[in-house]
Amino acid sequence: MDPEQKIMVIDREALFGEDFFEGFKVWTHIDFELRILENCKYLKRGIAECDPTHKQPIGYAIIVNPALRKVFVYRRSVKGENYHEKRLQGKWSWGVGGHIEEVDVENPIHGSVLREIEEEIEMDGGVSPRVLGYINDDSNDVGKVHFGVLYIVETDSVIVRPKDLEADDGRFMTMEELEEVCGSPDSVVEEWSKIALEPLREYFDSL
Repeated sequence: MDPEQKIMVIDREALFGEDFFEGFKVWTHIDFELRILENCKYLKRGIAECDPTHKQPIGYAIIVNPALRKVFVYRRSVKGENYHEKRLQGKWSWGVGGHIEEVDVENPIHGSVLREIEEEIEMDGGVSPRVLGYINDDSNDVGKVHFGVLYIVETDSVIVRPKDLEADDGRFMTMEELEEVCGSPDSVVEEWSKIALEPLREYFDSL
């Protein structure tokens, strides 16, 4: 982690107002993305990570192939001294995303999703992202300072795998396989992915 890197943040009160929630909120209820874009600013990451009066928006993208009815799932590396986010190390995830930087222009949240996918994922097809809803989880140190804008990213790719050395394993899975990962005593799943599981089921049910 570069503590000097400037990342997008929003004052907690400006984000929530009277609309605080825990867990998942569908995008049709409240447009939190618009609130972020109208009230965001940039702070050094070293300051933001220790400041729960601000939330760091994260575009959290779930990559799916609707024709195959499969989801891209990966496990964060358990090794490596240079792992950026040690609080998530070794955990399974179906969300791809990262901090929003000043280089992300126009709609910086949407732009950061496309940038993160380009940087971290090898694919053989196109992508079509759209907002599914929002994730907030103040129950742990990571969640207290982050806010998820949950994207579904539809693709016609057959090959999807991680470029990033911070992922030990990554591949398409069916929902049944994904739920086996969730239920296995040998697997640790990151909290945002757990929260995104039910919206993901509903997405596939709607196809």
